[in-house]
Amino acid sequence: MFNLANPPEGFTENPFPHYDDLLQNSPVTPQPDGSFLITKHADLNAIYRDTTLYISDKKQAFAPKFGPGTPLFEHHTTSLVFNDPPLHTRVRRIMTGALTPKALARMEPGLIDTVDTLLDEMPQSPDLIEDFASIIPIQIIGNLLDIPMSERHPLRDWSLAILGALEPTLTEAQLAKGQSAVSEFKAYLQDLIARRRAAPGDPDTDVLTRLIAGDKSGQLTEIELIQNCIFILNAGHETTTNLIGNGLALLYDHPAQKQRLLDDVSLIDTAVEEVLRLRSPNQFGNRETTATVTICGYSIPPHTNLHLCIGAANRDPDVFDDPSVFDVRRQPNRHLAFAGGPHVCVGLTLARMEGRIAIARFLHRYPSYELSTDRISGGRIRFHGYQQLPAALGA
Repeated sequence: MFNLANPPEGFTENPFPHYDDLLQNSPVTPQPDGSFLITKHADLNAIYRDTTLYISDKKQAFAPKFGPGTPLFEHHTTSLVFNDPPLHTRVRRIMTGALTPKALARMEPGLIDTVDTLLDEMPQSPDLIEDFASIIPIQIIGNLLDIPMSERHPLRDWSLAILGALEPTLTEAQLAKGQSAVSEFKAYLQDLIARRRAAPGDPDTDVLTRLIAGDKSGQLTEIELIQNCIFILNAGHETTTNLIGNGLALLYDHPAQKQRLLDDVSLIDTAVEEVLRLRSPNQFGNRETTATVTICGYSIPPHTNLHLCIGAANRDPDVFDDPSVFDVRRQPNRHLAFAGGPHVCVGLTLARMEGRIAIARFLHRYPSYELSTDRISGGRIRFHGYQQLPAALGA
């Protein structure tokens, strides 16, 4: 039986054949620790939308994993993604107020400038993760929080360490690195928030100023404020990096699809959706049951952790024709890469915009790029992408 805590060799590099097997033969799979792995699109969709039987609060699951009272426990039990109303409602309302269509439209020229500058300065043999994909979300989120350029260098390493701690199993070194990253990031934000309180920014463009001010329902506590600033960086960095890197890899590996997109740039929106489906940057979500539920014949007791396999659900043949085929024209495309229900990703429009602009402008500038065979997988179960993606740009 498939064990997420001890997956088969090669799973992190290529989990998709295993997902296909689970979808066909074991759509609900009990795990040795009492949790359950869920893979069907319909089941994930129903779970995401039912906030009564399935909750996001992870205090019970994270206390033994991180240790109660530790930096990682404080972060992952305070941030938006692992919370339920009323905290989730308050924080989400403040965040969405800063990510309106009008605000995103104002951000687009700066995003284009960032991408074009990276393309102008890119070496002929770049690592498309280090030199391109990972830089874009750091700069965009840095702009959202108005973090000074000279202070952005540690952000990526902090993010990788904190998100890495969400893997199903951790070494002592990974755990220690994650704890230190939260502590260092928290100390930095305490100073940044003090500076912003003394000199507020424009609340229409500065998310940190909006979070500090709160809204008509009140203000966030200092801990809620700090931990959700960390969440904004983490949620937008790793996933968008993976979206861009996975997109460029898929297009290179499918030259007919790349040519189709080069011939008709209007396909970029459906192409981005197809990347999100076939190589979902975030492969797993989680929920906890509040009562006994029955899924695919299994009676699952209350307080049970569910691993929601987004990567499998997005290959469900009951929903997608030829689900293993990469098709930049695929429509409809009801993928769950951004989860669903009240917890649907708050930054999904921004992530799509980053992916669309980065991939389209890269292809326009370097249509004949080649990828090396020395790609290095991100090596993670929960997040799917590349650690290194060496390339040659060509003429």
